[in-house]
Amino acid sequence: MNMKSPLLSLPGAVPAEGVDEGVAAHYGDLFREQRALADGTGFVDLSHRGVVTVTGADRLSWLHLLLTQHVSDLPPGRATEALILSANGHIEHALYLVDDGETMWAHVEPGTQDALIAYLESMKFFYRVEVADRTAEFAVVHLPAGSIAAVPDGAAVRETPHGRDVFLPRADLSSYAEAHGPAVGLLAHEALRVEHHLPRLAFETDHRTIPHELGWIGSAVHLQKGCYRGQETVARVQNLGKPPRRLVFLHLDGSEVHLPAHGTALHLAADGPEGRKLGFITTSVRHHELGPIALALIKRNVPVDAELLAGTTAAAQETVVEP
Repeated sequence: MNMKSPLLSLPGAVPAEGVDEGVAAHYGDLFREQRALADGTGFVDLSHRGVVTVTGADRLSWLHLLLTQHVSDLPPGRATEALILSANGHIEHALYLVDDGETMWAHVEPGTQDALIAYLESMKFFYRVEVADRTAEFAVVHLPAGSIAAVPDGAAVRETPHGRDVFLPRADLSSYAEAHGPAVGLLAHEALRVEHHLPRLAFETDHRTIPHELGWIGSAVHLQKGCYRGQETVARVQNLGKPPRRLVFLHLDGSEVHLPAHGTALHLAADGPEGRKLGFITTSVRHHELGPIALALIKRNVPVDAELLAGTTAAAQETVVEP
């Protein structure tokens, strides 16, 4: 079970469900909250996410052997992201990282930290590293790009083009909210994630997803680094072929009352909803400016200008990953 945020007691808080249980989906006004984030105000409570640290003299060189990202020379304070792959190159974990000079901090999808730590512990061997689950002690909050909110002294911070992820002591979460509100719900954060075409583990991935399908080459996978589990698949697809599927961005018919759920099948509009399945919806949201939008995985050879149906909902695609 995810950690339950004290911010669920704020006025208007409506709890999120499923994997995001434990934080607020929204605080009563989804579009106002989206506009606040887009304007660089407020913060998002991500305290349900797992927090893992790695300390020790060998932490960077050791993680470099296990992750898809080049981290052996990662400077303190520089944010990065990385994956852990299966032996066949399928995505198992996504880590959002920053090193503060003494500790590598990572936040991960809710509930995945136990399996991640078990894998890391199994690979320690003789390296001088210590892996710890810090979820009970630290909470992640997201400050949007342009935010002028203060960050507590000593806090680890991941600064990216989309904002800052701050690792706060969990005991300070309520007082931080009082000082730096308004709190913004997870649905607003998800809407901007979809707008920016950012994949999320277990939403845009399934048991056979490889990094090329989601555009994670470069941002999370470094092609010139040394060996890691699954590298052979990454190199083979990069050098000799194309991934079987690709991530697309969809504009959905705004007249529909309901958004197509995760897993909703995609078909060619010309074939109707009984046609051959070409892919599926991964995340669908209502955006304050763009209306209903979604991310989806489709077969690579689907024409980029093909009109699609998500169930019975018309969908026009924009390319995220080139076919």
